[in-house]
This record gives sequence, C-alpha cells and structure tokens, in this order.
Amino acid sequence: MSGDQYGRYDFNYAPPMPTAPPQAPADGVRAVAVAVLNLSGLGLGYALTRRWALTALCWAATAVLLFVALPADPDGVPVFALLLYVVFLVLAAAHGARVGLRTPVAWPRPAPLALGLGLLLLVVPAGGVVLYDDARDEAVEQMLLKRLDEADQLVAAAGEQSFTAGQDDYRKALKAYADLRADHPDSRAAARVPSRMRTFYTTVGAAYAQGDYCTAIAPLTYLRTVPKSLPRKDLGELATWPDDRLATSLYACASDGLKGGESTWAEQFGVLLTTFPDSDQAAKVEPAVGSAVTTAEKDLRGAEPCAAVDQLTSLSTQIDTLPGEKAGIVAALAKDSQRATDSADAGTYTCGVDQYKDGDFEEAQTTMTTYASDHKSAKNTPLAKKIAIAAEIAQTVPAAGKKLPTTRTGGSISVTVQNDSPDEVTVMYTGPVTGSFTLKGCGSCKAYSAIRTITPGFEPCSDGKNYPQRTLSLPAGTTYFLHKPKSDSLDSPASDTAKLRSGYIYTECAYTTQSLGTGSLG
Repeated sequence: MSGDQYGRYDFNYAPPMPTAPPQAPADGVRAVAVAVLNLSGLGLGYALTRRWALTALCWAATAVLLFVALPADPDGVPVFALLLYVVFLVLAAAHGARVGLRTPVAWPRPAPLALGLGLLLLVVPAGGVVLYDDARDEAVEQMLLKRLDEADQLVAAAGEQSFTAGQDDYRKALKAYADLRADHPDSRAAARVPSRMRTFYTTVGAAYAQGDYCTAIAPLTYLRTVPKSLPRKDLGELATWPDDRLATSLYACASDGLKGGESTWAEQFGVLLTTFPDSDQAAKVEPAVGSAVTTAEKDLRGAEPCAAVDQLTSLSTQIDTLPGEKAGIVAALAKDSQRATDSADAGTYTCGVDQYKDGDFEEAQTTMTTYASDHKSAKNTPLAKKIAIAAEIAQTVPAAGKKLPTTRTGGSISVTVQNDSPDEVTVMYTGPVTGSFTLKGCGSCKAYSAIRTITPGFEPCSDGKNYPQRTLSLPAGTTYFLHKPKSDSLDSPASDTAKLRSGYIYTECAYTTQSLGTGSLG
C-alpha cells in the first residue's frame, strides 16, 4: 500500500541495518570483560562485540601457534614464536578493552556476567599449557628412552666383537647410561639403567663365563673402572662384581702361562699380588711358582736338560720381579728364586754333556768352559774341562767327539810333541786320555813354504835344533791331536789322528806353512 507524500506511508519499507553495534554508554566492567575474553586466544571478546574479522585473526594466530607447538617436542615451543603470540594476545586484550568500553555485547548482556565468563574461559589457555607441558614431558621421556635403547644396541653390537674392537662402543654406552642417571634421575629411562648395567657387566665379562681367563683379564679390569662413571649406590653389588672374577682370571692365566713357558705369567701374578693381596688366589701364587721350579728341576734329568736350565734361569729372573705385600709370600718366593738359580747352575754341566752327545760341539765347549770357570771347586769341574777340550777338537775332527771323555790320566806309550814353528802352540788331545798343554815358539824356526811341504822327503823337526817339546804318556788306542796356534797370523789349527800301539815311540811335530801371505799350522 502506498500514499502520497503528505501523510501516506509505504508499509513495505525497512530501514537499513547498522554496520556496527550502536554506541553505548561507557562501561569499564564490559571493557575488562572483552579484554579477558580475548586473552583466551579464541577472540571471544571480538565475537561478542561482533568484530568478525578480528575474531578470525585471533583464530588464525592461535592456529599458527598450535601448528608450531604440536606435536609436542622435547625442546618445547620456540621462544620467538611464544613471545610473538603473547604480544599478540596483549594487543588483542588492549584493543578489545577499547572496543568493549562503548560497544554492547551480544550476549550475555550484563557486563559482570560477561566478565565472569571471560575469567572462566581463561581455564582454556591455562589448561592448554598444562596439557602441553605433559605432552612435552612425555616427548622428553620418549627421547630419553630412545637414548637408552641406542646405548643397549651399542652394548649388544660390542658383545659380538672382541673386547678391544668393541671397547669404544662400551665407553659410549656407559657414558649414555651415566648421563641418564646424572641429568635425568627421575625419568623412566634412568630408572631402567640399573637393570641395563647388569646386562652391560655380563656382556663385557662374557669371556670369564666362557672360561677364557686370559681374554677376560682386560674387560674385567675395565669393569673395575665403571664406578668412576656411575656412583656405587647406583651400581650396588655390581661395583665389586669384577673383583673375584679378575683375581681368578689372573691366577688361571698366569698358572697356564707358567706351565707353558710363556713370559707374561710374572706380570699377571704381579697384578694379582698387588691388586688383591688378601685374596685366596694370591695365596696360591707361591705354591704354583714353587711347583714350576720343581718341575724344571726334574726336567734336568730328562731328554732336554738345556731347555730345563733355560727355564730355571728364566724362572729365577722372573720370580725376582714379583712384588708382594705379605712378608711370608715374599720370603717363600725368594727361596724359590734361589732354588731355581742353584739348580740352573748345577744343571749347566748336564746341559753341556747333552750338547756334546748330540754333536753340538761348539755349544758344548762354551757351556763347559763357562761351567768350569764359574764352579772351580765343583766335583764335575775336572771332567767339564776335559769335555770342553774334546769338544773343541771335535769341531775340527768330528770323530774325536764320538765318545765322552773321562778323567783317566797316563799310559805306557811315549808321545813327544815338538814345535818347529815360530809361534806359540796349544796342543790338545783326546781319546783314552784327554788334556792340553802349551809349547812356546821356536825362536830359530821359520815358516815353511807351501811348496816345500809337498816336496818328497820333507820332514819338519829334523834339523837337530833344540825344539820346544813335551813328552806324554798315553794308553794304546786312537788319540786325536789338535795344534792350535795362538798367533792371529795363522788361519787354522792342524789336526792329527794317531793310533797308538805298545812297543812304539811316537813323535808329533807342529810347524807353520806360509803361502800367498797366509799361514797355517801343520
């Protein structure tokens, strides 16, 4: 229906809606309510004052923060992002207070009720913080459990290798366990470390459980250092777990090495005596050493007396290196060392005889000469000297070493040895009788040319000179002579084999042959 402009109205006409809420009287409570509602991070203050664009902006800011913060990370929300969000909320609250001062809220109308709703809704961000902290704590727990698992894997991998090859992995795993206990003592991962340490110990010390005592020494020694990384209260009985096992390994390995002639046994016994002086294993060291000396002494009467002498000499030297804190053990070890030395000295003669019988004449000569020099009053010294003489002759005339010399002297056959050489000569002989003597050089004699010595009718010691000489009385049989020059100008000694028979008088003559600047004794 319509009418004219003077009193007629069009009842279908509707006035346009306002673009913003009408201005209302200033209300401080309402302003605070809108500000508090905006602090929830959801822009509710703007929503109740119908500022939809600003409401969407608050939602977007909160969504960005959630995107950055979730899922929860052990490091938490980046500080920069958190500061930006807090500044945004403060600005939103301040602006919301300004808007709410003169703008009525759509609901609830009473300002105090709106303020109460705002305060109540502050539980949302507060609860979010609490929930996020819980999620972050769980993320930290999972990170620590992952570290624990990685350390466990290192231990398992190292257990598949030798201790030397796996030692670095063991050290890394131990550091991880120690860090968990020290830096995160209340974490679930730290609570599991004690059980992991038992696995750690049994894995490192696996060689001991397998009876491989020598191999077990190094890892068990390492395990005794673990309390430097983890407190003893965290380790409990594991702190002393390696001690008895290491003592047992040291004793077992050293004992086997002592029996097998290895050189490491003294070092291992030394560690045992100094590290575990009161242990049962330390008390068994001296009996083991004494038994080894006794065994070597018995071997002097066996097939290899020289090896027994070497063993006794080595035992004496190594026993002297053993430390000790127990006076009784130290005294007993000193007696064992002296016994080994005495037996080695006595066994030197037996060794020389064995060398001679085996045809090792050079070694026999050295051994018997040393023995005779070191044991001037021993009962075997006279025979040792004769064996040394026979051994030296046998190096030039091997047949001379077929029989062991005796201490027999004298005989019925006269043998005169003369020196037709300008050089002093040592005459050695062996056979039924063994001995030696020295003839001084013939002052009027000269060396013969090599050509002359092969001329028919050549006879040394025939010029009627007063040759230096010595007459021996020897028994019948084969006697081996060796004329050994004392002058360095002569290259080699001369030898002669004489088959002596009763009723004859024999003469030996030593002379020098000169040829092309070199000389030899004939």
